[in-house]
Amino acid sequence: MNSHIMPTYARLPVCFERGEGAWLWDSDGKRHLDALSGIAVCNLGHAHPAVTAAIALQAGKLVHTSNLYRVGLQETLADALASASGMDNVFFCNSGAEANEAAIKLARKYGHGLGVCEPAVIVMENSFHGRTLATLSATGNRKIQEGFEPLVSGFVRVPYDDADAVSAIDNPNVVAVLVEPVQGEGGVRIPSPGYLKRLRELCDQRQWLLMLDEVQTGMGRTGSLFAFQQAGIVPDVFTLAKALGNGVPIGACLARGTAAEILTVGKHGSTFGGNPLACAAALAVLKTLGEENLVQRAGILGSAIAANFRTEFGSNPHVREVRNHGLMIGIELDRPCADLVGLALAQGLLINVTAETTIRLLPPLILDNAEAQLLVGQLAGIVNAHTIQNQ
Repeated sequence: MNSHIMPTYARLPVCFERGEGAWLWDSDGKRHLDALSGIAVCNLGHAHPAVTAAIALQAGKLVHTSNLYRVGLQETLADALASASGMDNVFFCNSGAEANEAAIKLARKYGHGLGVCEPAVIVMENSFHGRTLATLSATGNRKIQEGFEPLVSGFVRVPYDDADAVSAIDNPNVVAVLVEPVQGEGGVRIPSPGYLKRLRELCDQRQWLLMLDEVQTGMGRTGSLFAFQQAGIVPDVFTLAKALGNGVPIGACLARGTAAEILTVGKHGSTFGGNPLACAAALAVLKTLGEENLVQRAGILGSAIAANFRTEFGSNPHVREVRNHGLMIGIELDRPCADLVGLALAQGLLINVTAETTIRLLPPLILDNAEAQLLVGQLAGIVNAHTIQNQ
């Protein structure tokens, strides 16, 4: 089909027209179980009544005014997020990349305040922070950086889950560490216990900001509202987006202490950031997560699904590992497996493959037990049949 859309995506040959809960229906009327949630966006599933009602009500009242004026719902949302996270204030934007841009700008401004002329941020191999020039440069994936040089300077890269490598950095320009609590695009990589706590200690010792990218892990995905809450730490800065609006674009950069005082009038901005419509959706998401006890359920259900996959794959030598942190689930194979996405689609199951060899599952938090069993049985059958046939 001819299209005037820039060909920046290798799109699958399917178009969805409606959704309900964990299910999507395509233009041919075929139903698909969504185990990806729009890449960790629709944590409440599709067409959740509370979010739908909030959007409809707000759209009928006021969609946008700009940040030249006070935005009441933005203030309410900032208060709710600060209360839930221990942060002092919030900057609202429209995406995860923009939230991470804000964090990087904040770190640089912080560094200049310390007298550092060329502030640098420690980032991790195989990380993903976005596709703007600064977040692309911070990302640890040469494949997506290629062709966009010169990259933005000011990043020092070390291996993920290696606190000793961070400790060994002897660079007076370093002012912050930016890290994902779980690497999503990097293959659902879960760090060792104590990793984030050790980073917190190093940042405290060296006057660095600890900045966490919770764009994918945040909003209940890992079994706590924010992943850092399970690590027993509080960052100086962290970022949110994706599931914050359940599909309505909104991002946030949250800060506390000294970091919360860095971005002042005129130092950063966003035309659409935190407009009434986006904030109404986000407030409905926060309320629903609490009322339906979905955060705790994500932890319990994710562990159960992972355990069931381990049982199903117990005799398959081609499955290296099943990893999960709540409902972030990675199934690592011993070979590239991107072709599994199309095979699953043909059977009405939406999955994703990342880091070439890892099946990534990000099902909605509202997934019920029967749907979870269907997901495990259907995907295990596909993987086992495919790997054994092609061994």
